[in-house]
Amino acid sequence: MAVDFKDYTRKMDRTLEVLKDDFGAIRAGRANARVLDRISVEYYGQETPIGQVASISSPDPRTLVIQPWDASLLKAIGKAIQASDLGINPQNDGRVIRLVFPQLTEERRRELTKQVKNYGEGAKVAMRNVRRDAMDFIKKQKKESVITEDDQKKAEKDLQEITDKYIKKVDEACAVKEKELMEL
Repeated sequence: MAVDFKDYTRKMDRTLEVLKDDFGAIRAGRANARVLDRISVEYYGQETPIGQVASISSPDPRTLVIQPWDASLLKAIGKAIQASDLGINPQNDGRVIRLVFPQLTEERRRELTKQVKNYGEGAKVAMRNVRRDAMDFIKKQKKESVITEDDQKKAEKDLQEITDKYIKKVDEACAVKEKELMEL
């Protein structure tokens, strides 16, 4: 009897998705509305992502324009952006907020690549935790005599191959993001 790894591969796929979402929030010198995904503003007593209370557009590669649907949110959005780790001063003209993304300095690029590496390590740890859970499941199956020792060895080998494949995907995603950050 073979062990089914669908749940575990789904969890690893989800970890990869989260990693890519994290990478989307790291700005690479170009204006990208996803950098605002993690910034929330209080709206009717609830913390609400900026994208849900305003329209966000990019008139040019270095600028984002945030136009809240409720003008009373302008100050709150400005404060939330300043309090975030975005490192950009919002410019409020009374109708919209403009975010002008400066060219990244070499030092900031290095900081961001360190952040990418940290996210990558976090994803690898999460995947190793999924692997550990799967290993525990395999051992439990063996202990309950659901599978044979040969099945256990094969399942553990298959699981390791799956984990290695996903860790390689994490490394590739990190390399792509680092390359993007280091481009001038």
